[in-house]
Amino acid sequence: MAGLVAADIEIADWLRRNFSHKCIILAVNKCESPRKGQMQALEFWSLGFTPLPISAITGTGTGELLDMVCSELKKFEGLEGLDDVEEDENRVPAISIVGRPNVGKSSILNALVGEDRTIVSPVSGTTRDAIDTELTTVDGQKYKLIDTAGIRRRAAVASAGSTTETLSVKRAFSAIRRSDVVALVIEAMACVSEQDYKIAERIEKEGKACVIVVNKWDTIPNKNNESTTHYEQDVREKLRVLDWAPIVYCSAINGNSVEKIISAASLVEKERSRRLGTSILNQVVREAVAFKAPPRTRGGKRGRVYYTTQAAVRPPTFVLFVNDAKLFPEPYRRYMHKQLRSDAGFPGTPIRLLWRSRKRTDRQQRRSNTEARGALVAAS
Repeated sequence: MAGLVAADIEIADWLRRNFSHKCIILAVNKCESPRKGQMQALEFWSLGFTPLPISAITGTGTGELLDMVCSELKKFEGLEGLDDVEEDENRVPAISIVGRPNVGKSSILNALVGEDRTIVSPVSGTTRDAIDTELTTVDGQKYKLIDTAGIRRRAAVASAGSTTETLSVKRAFSAIRRSDVVALVIEAMACVSEQDYKIAERIEKEGKACVIVVNKWDTIPNKNNESTTHYEQDVREKLRVLDWAPIVYCSAINGNSVEKIISAASLVEKERSRRLGTSILNQVVREAVAFKAPPRTRGGKRGRVYYTTQAAVRPPTFVLFVNDAKLFPEPYRRYMHKQLRSDAGFPGTPIRLLWRSRKRTDRQQRRSNTEARGALVAAS
């Protein structure tokens, strides 16, 4: 570390003169050692700002830096972006009700709102359009419910030769895209089909929160805890791409447990918008790496995770900064994905993990060369 230089003092004075009304964060880089970093940063107190020791190479202190920036941004939004904040607070979560034809989607909508807003018929494909209905719960929470035409197999649509049917399918997938939560409805007595899985894949691909709704549960005879457990295992096996989604059992015809759909949707929508603290996130990743280190390549190289940050919500998206993303094979990535979900939660929503390589800096190159020379000397 070069230490405090004249240019640092000049920049600090310029910031005080021109941006005294702004938040100024002083980050002291190249403090690789947390303990020594505090000592190295001491002389920067003379600039009039609180120094934060960090290391871009090892990631030391970068989590705290990100937390500080995010915290100040929230304050900034609260003062200068008030309209945007209010708009976000007043945002009405959209819940789309999708599934194959004749599984009871419109009946569920009618049971939720308490009135016949769509035509309900045992004839497959009665509801041909996506219909938006506003629902206000007893606690005042508003939701936009989107009922869709049953999503049919492409072959069935083609054989029908109906432009209206084709448009209904497109609108159903469009409803998934513009929703926050998707209620995937399946029929209790019917087997989970390939088409159900295709719908599930679309939900995961779009990054939407999901609740699996098993309708017509009253038609299953002789139910008990054991049979329900076996049924759930079968559903999760066949819809494994949504193994993180909660399952609600209901009967739209008699109204049994339909209200649980909204309760579950509210929970998963909050999880989809949740942000995990940087320190907790990095602790989870460190423990996962300590429990199971990345595998070595044939050349002896091994992946190294420097630090992790949450880059986005809806869905929660995490970026892992590593030495070389190519050193993390797919099985290890799945392991990290599983560990993050196991330790951090996020039920009912997909999560994304992005692996980003950090370019080797001159400092890293010198360190690597020094280690290589040391190895050669030891070998000789």
